[in-house]
Amino acid sequence: MRTIKKYGIFFFTGILMISCNPKEKPVTPEKETAVAAVTPDNPGSLPAVYKKGEQVPNELVCMVNDAYMGKKQMEVPFDGKMYYGCCDMCVKRIPEDATVRMAVDAHTGAKVDKATAFIVLLDEVHGNVAYFESEKNYQDFIAGH
Repeated sequence: MRTIKKYGIFFFTGILMISCNPKEKPVTPEKETAVAAVTPDNPGSLPAVYKKGEQVPNELVCMVNDAYMGKKQMEVPFDGKMYYGCCDMCVKRIPEDATVRMAVDAHTGAKVDKATAFIVLLDEVHGNVAYFESEKNYQDFIAGH
């Protein structure tokens, strides 16, 4: 009986990981050399490469996995704000789970809404990101390190 429970947990964990494992992995420099820089003045026509420590547009980040994905993610409007997810499971989870809509500012420790956060690429290989309340908080953070 214990063996069945043990394997059942592994099976469930595997299914869960597969269901939110996007076919598109975060963009790495080896796989792609440029992605569109999305700004209010530029809807995605200029090529740009994001490097560690640079701000990345919110719409290129899966806010559930906290990962830069290199392309525009699925929009999830909630409470008058726009969040982004990489797959159907993430899109469903954003309005249902307040914890995935919030992050902690690495400089101040304050809770930050991911929809309005200043997002910075931490890792070019895996696409990990960090959220800050503002660009000033990020600048103060790097000045202190």
